[in-house]
Amino acid sequence: MKKLVFVFILQSAVTFITAQTQPAQKPCSSPEASQFDFWIGNWELTWNDTSKGSNSINKIMDGCALHENFFDPVLNYKGESWSVYSPALKMWQQTWVDNSGAYIALTGKFENGEMTLSTQPRKLPDGKEQVSRMVFYNITTKSFDWRWEASTDKGATWKPGWLIHYKRKV
Repeated sequence: MKKLVFVFILQSAVTFITAQTQPAQKPCSSPEASQFDFWIGNWELTWNDTSKGSNSINKIMDGCALHENFFDPVLNYKGESWSVYSPALKMWQQTWVDNSGAYIALTGKFENGEMTLSTQPRKLPDGKEQVSRMVFYNITTKSFDWRWEASTDKGATWKPGWLIHYKRKV
């Protein structure tokens, strides 16, 4: 019995020491969790060739989430989003809120050099269903383009609603 207790204690100690010396895998360390890193930074925004705004994106929560701060100074329009990669769903999830009371939940993926996040379908007053999406494209280290668009035919066609050019601030 004493020998059995000794063996148990020894095995427990070895297991504890081994667990302490092996590096733990960092949460959010998968390659997919870095697909949105191109967005991190401070940006000058232009839309309609004359409207200007700014956007600041930071990696937060021990590198697991992106936090966005959008600002249009002319309309005093402010919005924030939180984005995180879900390994369980194998997709990105984003939540957007703004000072007009809007709340938008989106999900999507980075494929073929573009990040696309879409809403769930919602019923319009005319009975049609609408899906909206944002697409980040033409991505380089210094700039990219972003568009917000909607479809009422289950994604067969998309109507652009807002086009923004991002240029990294120096």
